[in-house]
Amino acid sequence: MKLARILNEMAESRFGRMLFLAVAFVLLATIVRPPPPPPPAGPADARLDIVAIALDEQDPRRRRVGELVFLRGWALSSQEPRFGGISAMQVENGQVTALSDTGTIFRFAVPRAPGSAPLRIEPLPQTAGRAKSSHDTEAMLFSGSQAWIALERQNGVVRFRRADWREESAARPVLMRTWRGNTGPEGMVRLRDGRFLIFSEGRDHGAPFSAVVLFAGDPAVPDTPTAALNYRRLPGFRVTDAATMPDGRLLILNRRFSLLDGASARLVVAESAGLAAGAIIEGREIAALRAPLAVDNMEALSVVREGGRTIVRIASDDNFMGAQRTLLLEFAWPAA
Repeated sequence: MKLARILNEMAESRFGRMLFLAVAFVLLATIVRPPPPPPPAGPADARLDIVAIALDEQDPRRRRVGELVFLRGWALSSQEPRFGGISAMQVENGQVTALSDTGTIFRFAVPRAPGSAPLRIEPLPQTAGRAKSSHDTEAMLFSGSQAWIALERQNGVVRFRRADWREESAARPVLMRTWRGNTGPEGMVRLRDGRFLIFSEGRDHGAPFSAVVLFAGDPAVPDTPTAALNYRRLPGFRVTDAATMPDGRLLILNRRFSLLDGASARLVVAESAGLAAGAIIEGREIAALRAPLAVDNMEALSVVREGGRTIVRIASDDNFMGAQRTLLLEFAWPAA
């Protein structure tokens, strides 16, 4: 890429290195601290603009990445300023429920063609379980009539009634309280036996592990018994979401950003059987998304069984920045 060559040339001289570091600082500051979200507003109906994209714009016929088969991809946008920042999503019966990291719920039908479609926007209530200063909602899980949402900077979990997003219970688990700043809960899954796992994003790219908490039951109930586990990280990557496969295994989304290489993401599958205190969750990579493939700040993951196939959907968080996109990529996983 032309930008990569320019940056490499800059880094070869002393002045270039200084300039490079200055540019890097500005870019990183923008990424880590995106502009504040629009002022809170009530529920609204809007329109979702849908543009079809290829998996590989240099080779539009490409359909395979690792073990995944590309089905379709979309770039999503809306005139509604609250749309964007997607950090988690669930897909049920052809409907997408997505959560932004500003505490806003988006509902829309799974796209099947380019054009415009209805978009429902519902802000989560400011309740006792979620301080007004905390907007960083990063993980979401549905089960029946209930929804669990994890708050990154508060390191808390809130259970809502899905029908009206009324808070039912909230907790700040002890094992999550030391997760600092922008390193808190990013992925949440419910195992077949009713236990929950919550993955931290982790802080140090060089660390071999990031923290995971295993809950004996509902993580939004105070004093639910917990156990500390670890996830063996992919070097340079951080966990941004996780999901339970139809067969009970875990699918884990990992993201990386490099000034030279841009954004990339990797999916790994891991066993969930026999997890207990002190266990290390290790994944086997099944797919890697990097340029020239369609990829951005991939943060949301959903896995469902549709038409006899396992369907994997990944969405990106655009950080409410014009230089980034909200992508929704759909894959089939024949190996599953």
